[in-house]
Amino acid sequence: MTQTQILPSDRVQHGRSIERVISGQAVMDGAGVKINRILTQGLQRRLDPFLMFDAFGSDQAHDYIAGFPEHPHRGFETVSYMIAGRMRHKDSAGHEGLLSGGSVQWMTAGRGVIHSEMPEQEAGVMEGFQLWLNLPARDKLCQPWYRDFTHEQLPRFTTEHGAMVLVIAGSSHGVEGAVRRQVTEPLYLDIDLPAGATFSQALPEGHNAFIHVFRGAVSIGEKAVPSSRMAILGNTAGTDGVHIHATEASRVLLLCGRPLNEPIAQYGPFVMNTQAEISEAIKDFREGRLGE
Repeated sequence: MTQTQILPSDRVQHGRSIERVISGQAVMDGAGVKINRILTQGLQRRLDPFLMFDAFGSDQAHDYIAGFPEHPHRGFETVSYMIAGRMRHKDSAGHEGLLSGGSVQWMTAGRGVIHSEMPEQEAGVMEGFQLWLNLPARDKLCQPWYRDFTHEQLPRFTTEHGAMVLVIAGSSHGVEGAVRRQVTEPLYLDIDLPAGATFSQALPEGHNAFIHVFRGAVSIGEKAVPSSRMAILGNTAGTDGVHIHATEASRVLLLCGRPLNEPIAQYGPFVMNTQAEISEAIKDFREGRLGE
C-alpha cells in the first residue's frame, strides 16, 4: 500500500529536546558480521520497551558474508529493515523469506524460535538495521509470529514541506503503519528530508523516543545530530512531539514506544522478566524444546 497524498505537518506546540547523542559500539555478531550496536544493554531501562538497535552497512563482503547462522530467541520481537542487499530468513516455525532493499521483516519470537539470517549475495552493499522490541510479561510465551513486508507494501506519504515518510509501525499524520502493537505502541518511521526541511511528529507524553541519522545531518532545537549517531529525546513533562530540521539532505529513523516498566532479565538471545525464566529458556534450548 502506498500513500501519495501531500499531508500537513503535525501541530507540535512543545517539542522535545535532545537528552544526549550516542555514537554506538563497533562489535562483531553472528558468525563475524561487523555492526554498530547503537542501543546497548545499558540503555534498556532508559529506552524501554526497546532492547537493542543495531546498524550494519558495508560494501566489503567479508564484513557480512558469514551472516547469522541458526540461533535461538525467546521473549521479544525483532524488526529487521533492509536498505540495500539481500538476506534470507529461515526459522524453526517453518517461515522463510527474503529481505531485500526497502523491505521489513517483523518476527515475534514469543515462547521461542530458532532462526538464521544469511546473505544471499557475494558482493555489493549490505545495509540495514535490526531492532529488538520487548514483549510484556503476559506475552513472553506467546505463539511465534512472522511477516515480511516488501517496500511496496509499506505505507508512505509526503508532507507539505517535502519530507517523504515510510511508516513501518504505528501511525503518523493519519497514515497507519504496516504493524501495530497495543501494549508497547511502537512508532517506527523512515524520514527522507530535503535540505532545510523540517518534519514534525506528535509523540505521546511519557513514551520513550530516539532518532538515528543515517544520511546527512539534522538538528533538534539547538543541538546537532551528525550522520551515524543516535539522539535520545528527553521526556520533559508537557512536551507533545518533536521537530526535526535537516541541515542538509538527510535520512532519519524515528522510534517511539510506551515503556513496559517491567523487570528485564537478559542472557544473550533470551529476554525474560526473571533469572528463573532465563534458566528455563536455556534449559529448553539445550534439551531441544525451544524451537518446537
